[in-house]
Amino acid sequence: MTSTHLENPVKKTLIASILSLGMAFSAHAKDIVDTAVAAGSFKTLATALGAAGLVDTLKGKGPFTVFAPTDDAFAKIPKADLDALLKDKAKLTAVLTYHVVAGKVMAADVKAGKVKTVQGSELTVTTTDGVKVDNAKVVKTDIAADNGVIHVIDTVVMPK
Repeated sequence: MTSTHLENPVKKTLIASILSLGMAFSAHAKDIVDTAVAAGSFKTLATALGAAGLVDTLKGKGPFTVFAPTDDAFAKIPKADLDALLKDKAKLTAVLTYHVVAGKVMAADVKAGKVKTVQGSELTVTTTDGVKVDNAKVVKTDIAADNGVIHVIDTVVMPK
């Protein structure tokens, strides 16, 4: 037997193993945090969730609706202000939970008006010229996760 005869079954087994592992990962459920991280444009949000200790909460059962600011949205905040916010856990937690609504609200179900956030204050939702939450424009909707939905916004909204 030549070495190529031995390598073929080994290669086939290795390839089959890799493919089955890939299918297992693709079938794996993704919560809101995993979904946001996988999207790639929420690095600052992920860092902030970690600093605030909210990762486990948003990996929880839910359902949650998250108005997720992109990295570009966080970049609108002056660096010194953002650095200070990331160091102030209580204020950071208040800001981040202001972006979260209990329940799963899909774009088709959005109505203008006030909506209570997990933080306790209300976001103002408007539907004239697209959907806005407070002063942030919703730029992408209905990113489904196993424990809720993400709607992408272009600005970080601050509780009153």
